[in-house]
Amino acid sequence: MAIFKAPWLERNGKFSPLKASVFAGLFLPAIASAVFVVDGSYAANPVKSVLHDLGLWTIRLMLLSLAVTPAMQIFRYPRLVVVRRMIGVAAFAYGLAHLGLYIAQQGFDLSKVASEIVLRFYLMIGLIALLLLALLSSTSTDGMVRRLGAKNWGRLHRLVYFIAVLALVHYFIQSKLEVFEPTVMAGIFVWLMTYRFAYWSGGVARAASPVTLALLAVLSYAVSALGEAAGYALFTPVDGRRVLLANLSFVDIRPGWYVLAMGAAVFAATLIRRAMMSERR
Repeated sequence: MAIFKAPWLERNGKFSPLKASVFAGLFLPAIASAVFVVDGSYAANPVKSVLHDLGLWTIRLMLLSLAVTPAMQIFRYPRLVVVRRMIGVAAFAYGLAHLGLYIAQQGFDLSKVASEIVLRFYLMIGLIALLLLALLSSTSTDGMVRRLGAKNWGRLHRLVYFIAVLALVHYFIQSKLEVFEPTVMAGIFVWLMTYRFAYWSGGVARAASPVTLALLAVLSYAVSALGEAAGYALFTPVDGRRVLLANLSFVDIRPGWYVLAMGAAVFAATLIRRAMMSERR
């Protein structure tokens, strides 16, 4: 019996184009960062730039893993479940590389790293998120699912929602005033969680309906706009009302518009898919 099974193979040993494509794609962000370092795109501060990239992709991959379940249900493509675990483990790998590069940036002085983590609240939050992500990654094997039992395993892995919140808080604090992308990510996370609440309360039929998806698009946009305005009002001299008004105009593209565009794209894709299925019938 083989101890190691290649990640691009199915359980029965057959080659999976889906798993192979996703597995290869997960290396692309790291490869891109390496290329940018080599070609001089990160000439100013390459270590800091790569550190930022690794942390950014950790959160992006976490959100992508959370998007697998809604995509399976909305587009009725259950095969996507085979890549969810792979994406989650990749998020942990990027997070671990993020921490490792931070330690390298500090000259491998572990006492300095420890003191920085204790003194800087956002670093402590990031470390807790990574440790919890390590726990989930270590229990992501088929053997651990059998040992814990499906229900206990599912309860444990719901920690990913809390981990995502910690990661977003870490990103917001670290970004200081450059909160455009953190706000977009937070809006997408709101969409993903609100979809789950709709699913938990009414099943797939309610959560994946066009009406619910339209409401989710508007709601996640509104939360993004209000959250951005509140953030500026509380932590900067900028008038939050001006930021809120900017979210209601087409002159200045705000993070909320990206969140709305994502929600609208899912809504439109659902309508198109339903129309195609009706035509086939």
